[in-house]
Amino acid sequence: MPPHTPSTHRTVTAPLFSCQNLVKRYGTTTVVDDLCFDIEPGECLGVIGPNGAGKTTTIRMCLGLTAPDAGQITAFGLNMPRDALAIKAQLGVVSQMDTLDPDFSCAENLLVYGRYFGLKAADIRARIPQLLDFAALAHKADAKPGELSGGMKRRLSLARALVNDPRLLMLDEPTTGLDPQARHLMWERLQRLLQQGKSILLTTHFMDEAERLCSRLLVLDHGRKIAEGRPRELIAQHLEPDVVEVYGQGALALAHAEAHAPLRALAARVEVSGETVFFYTAQALPLLAALSAQPQLRTLHRPANLEDLFLKLTGRQIREEG
Repeated sequence: MPPHTPSTHRTVTAPLFSCQNLVKRYGTTTVVDDLCFDIEPGECLGVIGPNGAGKTTTIRMCLGLTAPDAGQITAFGLNMPRDALAIKAQLGVVSQMDTLDPDFSCAENLLVYGRYFGLKAADIRARIPQLLDFAALAHKADAKPGELSGGMKRRLSLARALVNDPRLLMLDEPTTGLDPQARHLMWERLQRLLQQGKSILLTTHFMDEAERLCSRLLVLDHGRKIAEGRPRELIAQHLEPDVVEVYGQGALALAHAEAHAPLRALAARVEVSGETVFFYTAQALPLLAALSAQPQLRTLHRPANLEDLFLKLTGRQIREEG
């Protein structure tokens, strides 16, 4: 009898949530164009892109609020929109806008929201102290949303999204408008949820937020997926490793004047944004040595980051809302 050989086959688990070939049009404008992505159990998938890229429309289709013109959405082994109610029962949602009821206290907001899922009042009340503690709002149980700061409101919205113990959270720009301290506290809470095994779909305009929280990123522009992967892998794939930012008197001439062509040749790529010139290079030391001959200039040498990736893939021009 031949010796036993261990199996090399790995168990393949189905995605928790899957969108295949989604299309959404408004009139002659295609706002989501043949979009495909999966969300695996326990991961945070970040969706980034400029204004008008299709992020919010994608979220609305995932929630069954907007019907796609083509494509398929499956979640937890169910199909949207056929099984919309059963899917929504396993989702938690934090939208861009504040949807808290101003007439109810923090505790009452959680109670009323839980009743929408058909949960028993006694079961919700038993969970409220835990949810408020998670949101660092135990001392505000009887306060109404109008008495809360912006960060407190966002944390209450997050606690409310957890009232049904969802398997997947959908967060549409959850920290917009928050000060740095409030954002960091929100990030800590989201990290804790990921450690507990929750999955998250996150849209954000903050590249540091995406790099900190997301295990994988989806970059959208004009409704299409233009890149997908782990943040550091995407940076390595699309960018030179070092960036030298130059600003101050005479900086813009470095990007255009013929006299500075030898300096530009020390970088793989040169870009201008406002009053700053960005040199992207794999060898920063020769460039920094050359720049030191112009002491009136100010320089910042740093590794390439997610914001550089975003700007390279989607451009530096301003996109207006709408």
